[in-house]
Amino acid sequence: MTVYAVILIGLSIGSIYLVRYLVTYFDISVEEFATTAYLVVFVTTLISNASIIVPVPIHIAIMITAASQLNPVLVALVASIAGTLGEITGYYAGYLGKKIIVRESTPGYKRVVGWMERYGPWTIFFLSLQPILPFDIAGLVAGAFRMPLWKFLLFCWAGRFPKYIVLCYFGSAIPYLFPSWFQ
Repeated sequence: MTVYAVILIGLSIGSIYLVRYLVTYFDISVEEFATTAYLVVFVTTLISNASIIVPVPIHIAIMITAASQLNPVLVALVASIAGTLGEITGYYAGYLGKKIIVRESTPGYKRVVGWMERYGPWTIFFLSLQPILPFDIAGLVAGAFRMPLWKFLLFCWAGRFPKYIVLCYFGSAIPYLFPSWFQ
């Protein structure tokens, strides 16, 4: 987990530096590429979260980079909506393939099933809020439990949005944490 965090921070710092350099070098205003940046955040977050079991964390570095240049709350909103929509693939994999999923061989499946039986949709909220455990199992279990899609999406987004706000504000603070790197 530590290596993962170090890689994400390094990737974020490098991409923030690159974007700031390119903006200065080509004399581009942030407003000129804002729409494209929000679109890139949306698409990369959607694709990353649509992948089942295989985490593709590049969207976090892109989100942090965008938040360093744009409105962090708006970046978090765009990313949380895209991330929530991307989780529909895991939900429907569980919904349509309940008999296909090999429960015993999927790490964490039994634990998430127990949480879902005990806490229901709040399991989705807490698993989408925390940054450590993979969320894909929760989508599979929610689908297998036939949780209504709207409830799954609502609780997933409710957990994603605050998590992404924290990440985005961290990203927007990076240039201030390392000011000598960004002069």
